[in-house]
Amino acid sequence: MDHFSFKTRLTFAAAVALFIAGGYAALATAPLAKASAAQVCLAQAIYFEARGEPRAGQFGVASVVLNRVAHPAYPGTVCDVVFQGSARRNACQFSFACDGLTDRAPPNRAWHRSLQMAGRALAGLAPDLTGRATHYHARSVDPPWAKKLTHTVTIGEHRFYHGRAAVVASR
Repeated sequence: MDHFSFKTRLTFAAAVALFIAGGYAALATAPLAKASAAQVCLAQAIYFEARGEPRAGQFGVASVVLNRVAHPAYPGTVCDVVFQGSARRNACQFSFACDGLTDRAPPNRAWHRSLQMAGRALAGLAPDLTGRATHYHARSVDPPWAKKLTHTVTIGEHRFYHGRAAVVASR
């Protein structure tokens, strides 16, 4: 027999929800020393591919990485997706990973922001504004593969794509 009032049960449920959300918030704001490998790899992609973009564009890059992790045609971890093909110069999925330059970001404000955004994305606290995109490119280039995919959205200086037209309609 339940001796707690509806108000008491509701208060308890709210406290549990806040406790769980606090755990997600801790992940989303973890300093580098406590960041997981996945968070660092995702932050590198955000930083090197979109640090000058609006927040929505940065979350767009994060979404592409996470959409690839969830897709069976790509590796199953964030780091493996971000660094896929990086062993060959200019043959990788994300240009920063194989351009011959350092993949270490300086400890500046943009890097810390990228770490926080990566944490939020990994915790499920960032919306996918890309229509489940698995590809993107800068608007300044016109790669041949883009013609074979469906354009879902343009955010800032990036155009986002997915391989199936039905994805956009289902969002």
